[in-house]
Amino acid sequence: MRYRITHKTDYRYANSVAQSNHLVHLAPRQTKGQIVESHDLLISPVPAQKQDFLDYFGNPAAHLSIEDDHDILSITATSVITVERDQSKTLALSVASWEMVRDMMREPKYATEAEFACYSGFTTPTADIAAYGAQSFIPGRPLLEAVNDLTTRIFTDYEYNGTVTDASTPVTRVFELKGGVCQDFAHLQLACLRALGLPARYVSGYLRTYPPKGQPRLIGADASHAWISVWCPEAGWVDFDPTNNKMISDEHVILAVGRDFEDVSPISGIILGGGSHFVDVSVDVMPIDSKGNEIGPSVNPQPPQSQAQGAALAVANQLSQRQDQERAQEQTQNQPSTQTTPTQPVTADRTY
Repeated sequence: MRYRITHKTDYRYANSVAQSNHLVHLAPRQTKGQIVESHDLLISPVPAQKQDFLDYFGNPAAHLSIEDDHDILSITATSVITVERDQSKTLALSVASWEMVRDMMREPKYATEAEFACYSGFTTPTADIAAYGAQSFIPGRPLLEAVNDLTTRIFTDYEYNGTVTDASTPVTRVFELKGGVCQDFAHLQLACLRALGLPARYVSGYLRTYPPKGQPRLIGADASHAWISVWCPEAGWVDFDPTNNKMISDEHVILAVGRDFEDVSPISGIILGGGSHFVDVSVDVMPIDSKGNEIGPSVNPQPPQSQAQGAALAVANQLSQRQDQERAQEQTQNQPSTQTTPTQPVTADRTY
């Protein structure tokens, strides 16, 4: 399957940003079963410096340094990718028991894989989490069979609910809530696997979605996705999607891999100034033919006023209030005065 993927992010700030530095993971990873035909990154304001590189885990990344004052930062990534992947027969290849794979991680030649058997900030298990995961790993069970069982149990036991967690929710809270989103389920499964000493990594990417029968696809209505990948000696890295209870297929597009979400956050960084801000994200996974034409009909959603528009209006109001305050301050400064008003320090915010 061939896709054109557009991932657009807008940051709207209440105060002007004087300078910012960002780490961007929006270029798809070239990997088995996935060919990246093209990738473009459009940034406004244009960065003073942009450096493309491969990060520690081999993911394409970019460092941006923006030195122009700005109230809005817009980053749009456009990629064309061909995916040919079928892991349906991989389960049958797995004969090594999970204990055997665990013990292999103690050998120096598997040091690269063993790194993903270590806990991380988002995947440190409690005794209860470890016990929950261990139920799928009976003695002598083939590794992938056990991982597939754990995938099904998380899908069954946990409710998809986008209102109970956020990007910073720890895995212990996810375990208590019995709910969350794809990022949470991936962190939970990683915590279960790493509690057993098994190598597993976090995968960020995209998933092709389908509109209701008889309706066109809504442009920009897709979202980023996350799942896990576990290493086995017979097949290498094999991916499981606990949110959808399946092994990944040609409907999944891999963006980056790491220990957890923090390693592969699409956009992170430091800004000087800005104050409060609002983030608007739009993702479009468009299936295309060999000539680049879209497969199937689509429409642009045009609600009367979306939540994003409402939030953007609120930021605009804050900007207007700030301008009024600056004008009033200028008028005050133009009047004779025996007092000197100290300059307020500019805050530094971390953005995701």
